[in-house]
Amino acid sequence: KLSGVSHSSSSKSDYPVQLQIQDQHVILDNGLLQVTFTKPGGVVSMIKYNGIENLLDGHEKEDKRGYWDLEWSRIGQRGRYSHAVGTEFKVIMESPDQVELSFTVRWNPSIGNSFALNIDKRFIMVRGSSGFYAYGIYERLPGWPDFDLGNSRIAFKLNREKFHYMAISDDRQRIMPTSQDRSSGQRLNYPEAVLLTNPSNPDLKGEVDDKYQYSCENKDNRVHGWISNTNPSVGFWMITPSDEFRTGGPLKQDLTSHVGPTTLAVFSSSHYAGWDAVDLRFVYGEPWKKVYGPVFIYLNSVSNNQNAHTTLWNDAKDQMRTEVQSWPYSFPVSEDYPSSNQRGTVSGRLLVQDNQEFMFANAAYVGLAPPGPAGSWQTQGKGYQFWVKSNEDGYFTINNVREGDYNLNAWVPGFIGNFKRDGDITITAGCDINLGDFVFRPPRNGPTLWEIGTPDRSAEEFYIPDPNPRYINKLFVNLTSNGEPSSAPNRFRQYGLWERYTDLHPNQDLIYRVGVSDYRNDWFFAHVTRNAANSLQPSTWQVAFPLANVNYLGTYTLRLALASITNADLHVRVNNPQADGRRFRVGLTGRDNAIARHGIHGLYWLFHFEIPGYLLVRGTNTIYLTQSRCTSPFTGIMYDYLRLEGPPGYHYEKSG
Repeated sequence: KLSGVSHSSSSKSDYPVQLQIQDQHVILDNGLLQVTFTKPGGVVSMIKYNGIENLLDGHEKEDKRGYWDLEWSRIGQRGRYSHAVGTEFKVIMESPDQVELSFTVRWNPSIGNSFALNIDKRFIMVRGSSGFYAYGIYERLPGWPDFDLGNSRIAFKLNREKFHYMAISDDRQRIMPTSQDRSSGQRLNYPEAVLLTNPSNPDLKGEVDDKYQYSCENKDNRVHGWISNTNPSVGFWMITPSDEFRTGGPLKQDLTSHVGPTTLAVFSSSHYAGWDAVDLRFVYGEPWKKVYGPVFIYLNSVSNNQNAHTTLWNDAKDQMRTEVQSWPYSFPVSEDYPSSNQRGTVSGRLLVQDNQEFMFANAAYVGLAPPGPAGSWQTQGKGYQFWVKSNEDGYFTINNVREGDYNLNAWVPGFIGNFKRDGDITITAGCDINLGDFVFRPPRNGPTLWEIGTPDRSAEEFYIPDPNPRYINKLFVNLTSNGEPSSAPNRFRQYGLWERYTDLHPNQDLIYRVGVSDYRNDWFFAHVTRNAANSLQPSTWQVAFPLANVNYLGTYTLRLALASITNADLHVRVNNPQADGRRFRVGLTGRDNAIARHGIHGLYWLFHFEIPGYLLVRGTNTIYLTQSRCTSPFTGIMYDYLRLEGPPGYHYEKSG
């Protein structure tokens, strides 16, 4: 523990865990904190810690302070929002060292608007621990009706008078506006984005607040939370030690903490993917069971410390690392949550062969996911996933894998495409499987004639403009000595950047000249509509490139790797802007909504277009990329990488 950080009274760390069962409440107390649950609902209504009677929001009704909720639907019907309120209470384990509680909500077919799902909400408190654990066992039984599960999470509404400072990462921390500030502000293009016009803290006036500005990729979403303005200062943290139960793999983005003050543990969601892209869709009669969590709600405090924010944040990170190293936990009392000796290990080495050259897959993302086509892990949510990064020699080891059948998947920064090893891998308790060496051969038909961007599944390397001064979040702006904005981490999270395209290209769409232009400065990060006289118009980008010679009988390949696509329809034309756009067309694709939600990527897509050589000419050629739909300012594409390949084996001489 960091110097100065306390967990209430250290003399109480040896207190036994005590359980009080009342008519309408259940209370857990280990001397460091006291947690009160509604009975049998299993809603956390009070958290008493370090002299503060309740860290949760007393202005909210008791059942809206620390709750589980979900968005769901019957297939073909509108989505619904429900709280998962238990109807059964049970003590799973009680000892001086640990108490585990269960609050279960069961599907009742006599209630027409209930979700066809059982949820067993579990809470654990252990001796000497400055926090408590939560996990859920979700289950469907054979014969149950069809059902779509969208978002599922735990939400905590914190004491609004005491918590004003939020921390998501080392470079995303700040004093936040209040919910009242948002209520009095100006709503922008969608409800989540609000311009603060009369905030209680005048320093925040003129800023934009939007909860999606604080989203985070699964691989980085380990700890986040709030720090109080009290003395001693108190930290309230959500720690998620593992991604194994989350949807969509390591790059999937989701919400963390936001104005309320609110802290979330998101188990499943369609954010940055689209409702129909996540496979939590169950047909009639389909059984299913999955354990979400445990997550750890961690509390810490520090007295009379001018650096309280830094001290508590660093301590929370230390605790997060402790929880990660302790995964899988040994103490949950459920046969559905396997301990370390009930899991298996997979290792191997990944090589890459590209352009006849072999190399080690350095820093590759390698993972086990349920069987499916290559890349399907992006949208998988019913099962579990286990991901690691390879070392510089391509070696990897995936530990603590649950029993079951998996495919080995990978993608390698610097190369396009998804890798999937042939055949299923069956994990059994205690197994140690070494797969040896295997080779990823990224898609390629011929030599690279030109390329734009870096294949890393993100548009962050492209030109991200300064925000409109009317819509700034100061957290994402560094100011120069003369007060002008400059580059800052996460600058893509500013509101309204899609509107800046029209500002920069008011009369003519983007033209990129291979060999002259620089994608870091000349390729706008998002291919969006252009606003002409308050009317959204399709936009056509041009890529102009020289060819000194052309193989008119050969086939050239245009590869488009997309970092995001939302309700867009991309038409590709070669040297004729009036050509039939149906010949090379992506088609209506994507609903990840990453442009509106300040994500620099959503789902990854890869498209290939075979271009007959007779469509090209010696000299200057132009490829026209038309985003043809203009239903919304958020309709558009974020490119990851573009490449034109010559015919196989054809010698290419650069023009000029």
